[in-house]
Parts: sequence; C-alpha cells; structure tokens
Amino acid sequence: MTTETRYVPEPQITRTLFADTRLAPLWTLLRLYVGYEWLMAGWHKISGGGWVGDNAGAAVTGFLKGALAKTGGEHPDVSGWYGAFIQNVALPNAALFSHMVAFGEVFVGIALILGLFTGVAAFFGGLMNANFLLAGTLSSNPVLFILATWLVLGWRVAGWIGLDRWALPRLGVHTVPQAESRVVAHPFGHHSQQPHLPS
Repeated sequence: MTTETRYVPEPQITRTLFADTRLAPLWTLLRLYVGYEWLMAGWHKISGGGWVGDNAGAAVTGFLKGALAKTGGEHPDVSGWYGAFIQNVALPNAALFSHMVAFGEVFVGIALILGLFTGVAAFFGGLMNANFLLAGTLSSNPVLFILATWLVLGWRVAGWIGLDRWALPRLGVHTVPQAESRVVAHPFGHHSQQPHLPS
C-alpha cells in the first residue's frame, strides 16, 4: 500500500488577506505601529534604570515578585505552573532575563519597522506578549499579541514594503506563484502529474 502526499489548496480569502501585495500598505501600517510600540518599550528599559547595566535585574525582579503574588487566592491571575517557572527559572536568572527582555524588545521593534524577517520578529514579539499576559499583566499586551499573530499569518506580504522584499527571495522564498503539481486519478487506477496553476 502506497501513501500518497496530498496538498490542501489555500482558500482564496486567506490568499487575498495574507499573501496579496495589494494589501501591503495596510500591512505596513500595522507593522510600523507594532514595531514602534516595541522599540519605545525597549528603549525606555535600556535608557532607564534597573534593566541593563550594573543594576540589571532589579526592575524585572520586582515585576516577577508581583506576578508571584498573583498566584494565590481562589481565582489566581497567574497559573501555578507559570509561578513555578518564575520561582525556579526566571528569578534566579533575573539579570539575564532583564537583558533579554530589554534588548529583545528593541530588536523586535527595529526588525518590524525595517520589515526585515517580519514573521520571525512578530513571533518573538507575540511570545513576549504571551509571557507578560501569563504573568498577569494586561496593559497593551492583548492588543499587541493579536496584532503580532496577524503579522505572523501575513508574513509573506507584511514586509513587502520593507527589506523582506529583497531578503526573503535570497533565502529561497518565492515571491511569484509557482506552478503547482497535483495528482490526477484515472479510472484504471494509475496516476499522472498535471501542472496546476494558481487561480
């Protein structure tokens, strides 16, 4: 018995929303907004106190201890498993996590503003948002997490008006639809390959 590889075609609506360069200006505005928010957040941490330098870890320690305080009660804002992660991993390495957050926010912001590896940058931005949310902090995190998820979905076109337009083809990402191959079944049991052009 042979196993046949099948490919599920992408619906027209998702192709239009997430891969049509005509929507690139809209994606660019979204990308620039999220990038600016991350860049400013990281810059305030780097230029302020308690995140980097000699006093690195002080600010994030206070944040993490505040999150630990939210693990108690009948309906805790922070789950027990995440509290264990804070207690056993994050707090003992507060200085490391402090640098990772501060510089990570700046790098994500710059990458999104430049439109360079947009999908990857948005993924790590969303990952930071998710950790802030798990630590019981709302603020702008729910909105930024949703927008980051959209940017990950629209990675093919979100950086079109940006450096991705030149960087992604160098990595082998096609910007022009290629002819697809589909398996066509014949009544006598054999199969043939026929080219299938995207509509």
